[in-house]
Amino acid sequence: MPIRNVLIVDDSKTELMYLSEMLKKAGFAVSTAENAEDAQRRLEHAKPDLILMDVVMPGQNGFQLTRALSRDPRYAEVPIIMCTSKNQETDRVWGMRQGARDYITKPVDQAELMGKIKALG
Repeated sequence: MPIRNVLIVDDSKTELMYLSEMLKKAGFAVSTAENAEDAQRRLEHAKPDLILMDVVMPGQNGFQLTRALSRDPRYAEVPIIMCTSKNQETDRVWGMRQGARDYITKPVDQAELMGKIKALG
């Protein structure tokens, strides 16, 4: 399934703007959410082809939301790429165990992100 629609979940407006612009220039349709609750509301209206998920957010964090989505039959097939400043190997392993398909650290390198998206699509 080709990836066209991407949901970015990040509590940083700067990151949301940076990633949105990068993806829009590459031809993707982008929607954003600033926390887990906002992301779940957006998912009820439209299911994306990919989710870019921050880890450190107020309330439910990205690991918790990734685990919940990967276990929900409505969203289990939607790939999630963790997109975070948490750069330890243990963080990457934990993110993958929660159901993420890939893991990328900030600052996001455009070529690396596009390669990961292409590999999923």
